[in-house]
Amino acid sequence: MKNYIWETEEEIDLALAKRLQEIRKRRSLSQQQLAAMSGVSFGSVKRFETSGEISLKSLTRIAMSLGCTDEIKGLFQEIPYRSINEVVKEANAAKKAKIKEQGDYDGR
Repeated sequence: MKNYIWETEEEIDLALAKRLQEIRKRRSLSQQQLAAMSGVSFGSVKRFETSGEISLKSLTRIAMSLGCTDEIKGLFQEIPYRSINEVVKEANAAKKAKIKEQGDYDGR
């Protein structure tokens, strides 16, 4: 089955920017205040809120400053498998890692 993407990456980025802008406003912070709190330049905060463009490091800093650390850390934590092959591959990798770990502890 083919997965269709109904939003562009730009639309997704802008939606994320708007959600964080809403949180900033809920916290009664100006863009300048958020910039100072996060260590991200005012221009970057402004550009992010209008275009969705930002570096991952700056996004993380902004999220942390807004009290959204858990949300950033939780990204991609519970991704569903697409096939049984993915499940088997992951299980085999975990098994190999465990065997290697045990070998390292045994002094091998």
